[in-house]
Amino acid sequence: MNSTPQRRKSGINLPSTMNETSLRLDTFSTPRGASSSLRSKTNLPSPMSMSPRTLSNLSSSPSSKSANCSDRFIPCRSSSRLHAFGLVEKASPGKEGGGGNEAYISLLRSELFGADFGSFSSPAGNIGSPLSPSRNMLRFKTEHSGPNSPYSSSILGMDNGLSGEVSTPPKPPRKVPKTPHKVLDAPALQDDFYLNLVDWSSQNVLAVGLGTCVYLWTASNSKVTKLCDLGPSDSVCSVQWTREGSYISIGTSLGQVQVWDGTQCKKVRTFGGHQTRTGVLAWSSRILSSGSRDRNILQHDLRVPNDFVSRLVGHKSEVCGLKWSHDDRELASGGNDNQLLVWNLHSQQPTLRLTEHTAAVKAITWSPHQSGLLASGGGTADRCIRFWNTSNGNQLNSVDTGSQVCNLAWSKNVNEIVSTHGYSQNQVMVWKYPSMSKVATLTGHSLRVLYLAMSPDGQTIVTGAGDETLRFWNVFPSAKTPAPVKDTGLWSLGRTHIR
Repeated sequence: MNSTPQRRKSGINLPSTMNETSLRLDTFSTPRGASSSLRSKTNLPSPMSMSPRTLSNLSSSPSSKSANCSDRFIPCRSSSRLHAFGLVEKASPGKEGGGGNEAYISLLRSELFGADFGSFSSPAGNIGSPLSPSRNMLRFKTEHSGPNSPYSSSILGMDNGLSGEVSTPPKPPRKVPKTPHKVLDAPALQDDFYLNLVDWSSQNVLAVGLGTCVYLWTASNSKVTKLCDLGPSDSVCSVQWTREGSYISIGTSLGQVQVWDGTQCKKVRTFGGHQTRTGVLAWSSRILSSGSRDRNILQHDLRVPNDFVSRLVGHKSEVCGLKWSHDDRELASGGNDNQLLVWNLHSQQPTLRLTEHTAAVKAITWSPHQSGLLASGGGTADRCIRFWNTSNGNQLNSVDTGSQVCNLAWSKNVNEIVSTHGYSQNQVMVWKYPSMSKVATLTGHSLRVLYLAMSPDGQTIVTGAGDETLRFWNVFPSAKTPAPVKDTGLWSLGRTHIR
């Protein structure tokens, strides 16, 4: 009862277990020159200036719940479980040596609390003391990581040593041979931008139109077969194999479309309907489409006795490009009127009329990897490869190649495109889609590279030009198959077969 008024004389409410002498108010003084704003209103010393004995007095047994507390609470951190944060400087007992664990803790500490964390010396050598400056975890820190931090540089830049070790090294670019591995003579191969005289079948047979004749070259044994001769009054303007590779269609300068059995060298059917030369052909699964200088596109069906089953009218000049989509739902046509039209099976009017090209559109290809993705190339005045989304007609990208685009072909093995060019560089280029970065630039033809076909395995292309040569290039890798498949030899076209 006598202690209560005695405690109130000092103006400080103390717990029942403490007295004024334990505070030792008369033994501490403010350092000379210290600002008065840093002094406590109760003239209590800072925790950092206390002796260990004083701290032990302050951390005596806790007061009862009914005791009154002062307005200045000095916490006791001796029971804090800072080791739960993994920042105590001792090796993990679970690992031998602890070297890797210490490096990880040091790195984590540096990133959380700065490079200067842990550089202070604690009193009495007590490194793990909760009140040491190196453990001031609630300090408000506005500066960024120190310069010695391995993450102080930009993560995206990957310009520091640690990120360079952790990151996967960039994949080296695929090497494409710069020279053709085989060259064939093709006498009388015409230098005409609007013709399509070379095609490679799925049964590994190359068809070439030379003057009035069509020749077949078997890649597996280099055997040459003369398929037909149209005679002195006619000439070959286009050739196209069916997808199965057994039949071949031939467009003539008189406007006819002939269908031949390539294995038996026998003519199966002759279609009429065009008024002048038929310069481009395209097969779907069942329909043969033909484009002509008369500006019309005719649809032929071998199962129907008529010459054609429908006529598509939309171009204002010669039709020189024609390609069915892989799902047979859409037909893309290009013309000398600089237009790219897209048709479907349900209408005789184009569903899309794309007019961004400024020159003739002969080069057309559909992506085998993405439905509705179409690429087209323009002539000398345009020089651009353009990409389209045929579901909405939007142009996705446009790349200026610097020269006339004569042909386009999309690789089925990888998402890359090969293009052949005319004026002024006569080159063959391989592009990576969608970045359109150049994989390779191949040269060797002395005139425009007007003709292009791809081998059935998708690794080799053949190019033809008015210099009367056919050049074979290995440009694409082999297809990645999920499981080994028994090789029947039917579609094989190894590099050793055509050397």
